[in-house]
Amino acid sequence: MKMLEGAHRRYNPLQDEWVLVSPQRMRRPWQGEVERSSPPPAPPYDPQCYLCPGNARVGGTRNPAYAGVYIFDNDFPALQAAGGGEVDDGLLRAQPEAGVCRVICYTPRHDLTMAAMPQATIAAVAAAWAEETRTLMARPGIRSVMVFENRGAMMGSSNPHPHGQIWANACLPNVLARELEQQAAYFTRRGECLLCAYLAQERARGERIVAANDGFVALVPYWAIWPFETMVLPVAHQGRLDELSDAGREQLADILQRLLAKYDRLFETAFPYSMGFHQAPAAAPPGWHLHAHFLPPLLRSATVRKFMVGYELMAMPQRDLTPEAAAARLREL
Repeated sequence: MKMLEGAHRRYNPLQDEWVLVSPQRMRRPWQGEVERSSPPPAPPYDPQCYLCPGNARVGGTRNPAYAGVYIFDNDFPALQAAGGGEVDDGLLRAQPEAGVCRVICYTPRHDLTMAAMPQATIAAVAAAWAEETRTLMARPGIRSVMVFENRGAMMGSSNPHPHGQIWANACLPNVLARELEQQAAYFTRRGECLLCAYLAQERARGERIVAANDGFVALVPYWAIWPFETMVLPVAHQGRLDELSDAGREQLADILQRLLAKYDRLFETAFPYSMGFHQAPAAAPPGWHLHAHFLPPLLRSATVRKFMVGYELMAMPQRDLTPEAAAARLREL
């Protein structure tokens, strides 16, 4: 496949949108904001942390002395039991939205990142993700479950303790709705899964693959927006985390550990990112393929990040570093 060298745009079939790629901009000087260096290493236990074992949270609830994965209902949830009725006044519309917000602490160790955790610990986290998905999807009125993590202050994390969140919605959030529409349309049109077909192309070419094992592949999408954005996909067609076997969760743990270790080595810093698993919603057509997006903001170093402003906010996504160059740098680590 011929790669365009100058400014060009690439199509994202999951979102039905275009991304502007401008590799020539990597040569421009930078006199913008520079982030502070990484904070000093954290202790294994922080008596001020509201997620560490035995500590009290803001609302007064005390965490148990947990030794493994610990999950609890978010003390400040964005979703609650729905109340009230609809508002529909022409262009002015509103609907009640019900749901559940949970917090998952990966480990009692305050100082560990997923990249530094033993693979067995990450597999236990994956098993908890799967069980929460199964339990929440079984609740009446729940249509989708999102497992996600914001790592680092740069990505808005309110606490450095290794943790993520699980939100269950009664509706289908915007990004998932677009992905559902695109994957369903492709399956109807071609009779095969969009991401199965895409993954086959990427495995044949290899140029954007970052890491792989028998069960999962981590790659930089052809249409990536963020500089070192990656996607993690199961090799076999799977719809949700609770469909993975024990071996599948071990393979997922392996690929996550390898990918996140590469991130941390890239600029020799605790790499910030937002991560989320896109799982099949209730009553999804057979073309939905489980996948995770990793969206890290760093561009040139540990202190220079990509800003989504101006043209990106008002027109279309734009990136400077090509996905192929980003994948090559991560693959080498």
